[in-house]
Amino acid sequence: MNATNGNGGASKYITLVSKDGFEFVVLREATLCSDYIKGMLRNNMTEARTGRCELQDINGVILEKVVEYFHYWYKYRDREDVPDMEIPVENCLELVVAADYLGMDSKPH
Repeated sequence: MNATNGNGGASKYITLVSKDGFEFVVLREATLCSDYIKGMLRNNMTEARTGRCELQDINGVILEKVVEYFHYWYKYRDREDVPDMEIPVENCLELVVAADYLGMDSKPH
């Protein structure tokens, strides 16, 4: 499978797959706040060709929240007055670990 848009360019969407098999279709540009995913989608990497990134260290519950953050970041990326995002307390530690793993820090992208 080739993740192109039919005109030879990269597809507008990618699929993120959790370690327990949950799949999330995400706007490619929204994932660019992750250095890890950005690296996977470069050059001739398998993920760049297929548009499918398997994240073997992140479970579906946490990846769902990460995907929610990708859309949140994309929506508010050019704003300074950003509303708080709800994060369940019981997921905080795993989300911090996932954010670190994915290279999502406070630096501008």
